Amino acid sequence: MCFLWIRQDCANANLQLEQEIPPTQGLNKIRGKEYKGGATVRNKGTHMCGIIGIVGRLGSHVNQALYDGLTVLQHRGQDAAGIMTEWNEKFNLRKGNGLVSDVFYKRHMQKLLGHIGIGHVRYPTAGSSSTAEAQPFYVNSPYGLALAHNGNLTNNNEIANKLVTEHRRHVNTTSDSEVLLNHLAVQLDILSDQMSIGGEPFLNVDSFFDAIKNVNETVRGGYACVGMVNGYGLFAFRDPHGIRPLIYGKREYEGGTEWVVASESVAITALGFEIVADVQPGEAIFISTSGHLFTKQCAEKKKFTPCVFEHVYFARPDSTIDGISVYQARLNQGKRLAERIMESWPDHDIDVVIPVPDSGRISAIQMANTLNVTYREGFVKNRYVGRTFIMPGQEMRMKSVRRKLNAIPREFEGKNVLLVDDSIVRGTTSEQIIDMAREVGASKVYFASAAPPVRHPNVYGIDMPAVDEFIANGKSVEEINTTIGSDKLFYQRLDDLEEVTGHKETNIDGFDSSCFNGEYVTGDITQAYLDKLRDERNDASKQEKFVGDEQGIDMHNDQA
Repeated sequence: MCFLWIRQDCANANLQLEQEIPPTQGLNKIRGKEYKGGATVRNKGTHMCGIIGIVGRLGSHVNQALYDGLTVLQHRGQDAAGIMTEWNEKFNLRKGNGLVSDVFYKRHMQKLLGHIGIGHVRYPTAGSSSTAEAQPFYVNSPYGLALAHNGNLTNNNEIANKLVTEHRRHVNTTSDSEVLLNHLAVQLDILSDQMSIGGEPFLNVDSFFDAIKNVNETVRGGYACVGMVNGYGLFAFRDPHGIRPLIYGKREYEGGTEWVVASESVAITALGFEIVADVQPGEAIFISTSGHLFTKQCAEKKKFTPCVFEHVYFARPDSTIDGISVYQARLNQGKRLAERIMESWPDHDIDVVIPVPDSGRISAIQMANTLNVTYREGFVKNRYVGRTFIMPGQEMRMKSVRRKLNAIPREFEGKNVLLVDDSIVRGTTSEQIIDMAREVGASKVYFASAAPPVRHPNVYGIDMPAVDEFIANGKSVEEINTTIGSDKLFYQRLDDLEEVTGHKETNIDGFDSSCFNGEYVTGDITQAYLDKLRDERNDASKQEKFVGDEQGIDMHNDQA
């Protein structure tokens, strides 16, 4: 009989120990049966999407917690949402296009039973906007696997072709998440002869980790995943560079432990769990149905280079990612940029600092403090309009900006205003906001970006436009300034951004800053790949792929 390696927590994360647990706690499971015996316990030292997975106490239902967690992660994707749970060793699924509140109603939640489940909010970087592309995805063999994924596979086509030609797998969508799930299924199939006792299915956790190791050796890109193995438990893993964030937490109850894995720490704390640790680059975790945690390093050590854009824009400010407070990072970014303005323009005539809500607010507060000028809120945001960043076409974006923001005239009249935003991508929003400031009476309008010029596409899971749609493409700072219509334009320096974001105080080796410097940490990005990406991401292509599909997809295993 095979034994499972189970990780228990200790005060020192670097401490390793082995400990025998009572026979009643050890659980080796064959489908439908339990084999109890001693088990060895070993302790060892997140297009942008949001993912979450929960293992609750036996007999409970995690559907409401998954729903609540997804609402906390809603900023990471507003295109689609999905939840899958396991009940009586069967999967139940609901997914569809729209916000979490649009996809799930009482009748759906009542069928999403079980103490284990995963959830996903989508912000598409590849494929269409069809409901079929919503996650989680499911395959029935081996065991029954489900997966939700945040990131992007840079060798997706290569893996997809092998799945079809060598393994006769059917990939039903254009999503690389489905490709990743099927690739994992293939690796588990290869190891299946090691996973039976008397002909009955059996899941050995070390063999499962071996399958993930094989995945990490063959796929490239940035990815954070959470999934389920039917009847056995929940798993999660992160790419070897740690590009996309992933963190887990726990909640003790009498008799056991509940676990949660999510893209950001805020989804953990908001649900009343305590943070345990970030999933390390190349690390995988497995949580059994009984709530035992297993962990293993499943990739060779590479440079730990998480995406710096998480700290610029995407992550919630109340999150901590890889030991870095997003809020503090944005304060630091604002302070450093203000210091650079003071160096180059000590006799500035800025009267007031006004943020572009919401992501520019934290940097703007610190910029005002450092510049010793007044901070004011000058725009009111309509929170019922979706992000302009993800609109399928330029015309839709331009129409939406003025629906999204409205200026307060008295904060601008007769003043020299410094507007602060997290970044400038296309420049469409910046230009219109500057026009709005002038229309309500600003004497001069200066503009500051807390990030450097965005000149290169992000290939690891952020849906940025085609490179020729970047306002900074082929333009100097002065030319960008002229294009958006500001009186002065200030950008953060890349070396400053990386320094003040704070990685030197952690075990991070550096950042993936590829959208600023064009240096891709996986080392496999060719011009041909970038050209193909440009064709997929331009506005014309997105408009063609946009599908107004409002029907959800359900999968239930009851008789109703």
